[in-house]
Amino acid sequence: MRAGPSQEEIRRHNLGALLRHVHLGGPTSRAELTTRMGLNRSTIMALTADLTAAGLVREELPRETGRAGRPSLVVRPESARVYVLAYDIGVDRLVAARVGLGGVILDRRETTRRRGVFAMENEVERLAAFTGQMLGKTRSDTVCVGAGVAFSGGVRHSDGFVRFSPNLGVFDIPLGEELERRLGLGVPVVVGNDANVGALAEQARGVGVGSRDLIYLHGDVGVGGGIITAGQLLGGHGGYGGEVGHMVVNAGGRPCGCGSHGCLEAEVGERALLEAAGRFGPQIGRDAVRAVVDAADRGDSIAQEALARVGDWLGLGVANLVNIFNPEIVIFGGMLREIYLGAAAQVRSRITTDVLYASRETLRLRTPMLGDDTTLVGAAELAFARVLADPLDALARVGA
Repeated sequence: MRAGPSQEEIRRHNLGALLRHVHLGGPTSRAELTTRMGLNRSTIMALTADLTAAGLVREELPRETGRAGRPSLVVRPESARVYVLAYDIGVDRLVAARVGLGGVILDRRETTRRRGVFAMENEVERLAAFTGQMLGKTRSDTVCVGAGVAFSGGVRHSDGFVRFSPNLGVFDIPLGEELERRLGLGVPVVVGNDANVGALAEQARGVGVGSRDLIYLHGDVGVGGGIITAGQLLGGHGGYGGEVGHMVVNAGGRPCGCGSHGCLEAEVGERALLEAAGRFGPQIGRDAVRAVVDAADRGDSIAQEALARVGDWLGLGVANLVNIFNPEIVIFGGMLREIYLGAAAQVRSRITTDVLYASRETLRLRTPMLGDDTTLVGAAELAFARVLADPLDALARVGA
C-alpha cells in the first residue's frame, strides 16, 4: 500500500498551483491566493517567499486599496525575467516569439512561407535565426525555461515527432528533436497539433476561460479540432485524437488530401469555398476567404451561395461533434472564423435541426478572443507546462 504524499511533494504541488494562479490570473494579492487555494496565510507567505527567491515572482504593495488597514501584498509574475520560446508553423506563415511568464509576448518575429512541402531543415533554420535575433536583445539575468511549437499536423505527444501533415506534404519527421538540436539552449522543445494547443490557449486565456468542456475548430487550408472534456485535452492513445477534419460528412464527396472523400476538411476548407465561389486561382489564403465573405455581405449571389453551402457542411460537422461530446462552447478559429461569421445562420440551423435539445440548449458558438495568436499562445502554454508543474525542479534543470 502506497503511503500518502510527503510534505515535500505537497509543497512542490502547492508551489506549482500558486505559480499557475499568478501565471494565468495575473497579479494577485496574498489574501486572494489564500482564498483561492484554501491554504492559510502563513503557508501562502512561505510559498511566495520560495518563488520570489527563485526569481519566478515578486511581491509589492498594491497601487490602490481603498481599504483601511495594512494592505495585502500583490504577487506578480517575473515576466521580464522568466520566459519561453513559442513557434507557430502554419501552411502560410512562420511565427517565433519570446513569451514571458504570465503570457506576455515580449518579442516576436513573423514571416510568410510559400505553400508546398515543409522542408524541415530550412524552416528550422529560419526559426533559429529569428530566435537568435530575439535572444540577442535579452538581459543577462533572463532565463528560458522551455520552447513550444504549434504545428499543422498529427504529432506524437511523447517526443514531438510529426507523423503526418497532408497540407504541408510531410510524414514522419523528428521536428521537436531537430529544433531542440538547432537551438542548442538545453531546454526541452514540446510540439503539439495547432488545433489542440489552440483549444488549450482559449481555455486558459481566451473565450473558453472557466469552461471544462469545449471544442476549438481551426481552419488553415485544412481543418483541425482540439477537444477538451472534463478539463482535459482529448489526445488519444498516441496523441492523434481530435482530427475532426477527417470526419466524413459527405460520403463520396470532394476528394481530401488524406486520401478519403467527403471529409469535413474537404467540404468546408479554403479550396471548397473558393471553388464554389468561382474564385480559386492565384489569390488564396485568408485574404481570399475574407474576400468571399465580404462579397457575400455586399450581395454577391454566387458568394452567398458558396458560403451557404460551406456553412451547411460546417454546421453538420459541428452538430455531430456536439451530439458526441456535449461541449459548453464551440470556438471557430483560423480561417473558420471568417467562414462562421459569414455563415452563422446555416451553422445554427444545422445545430437546431440535428443536435439533441439537451445538448444544444446551453451551447455557445464563439470566435477566439486571442485572434490569430491563439495557436502561438497555445504553443507558449505547452512550454510553460513543466515549470508550472514543478517550478523549482524546472529551474534546476535549465541551470537557473
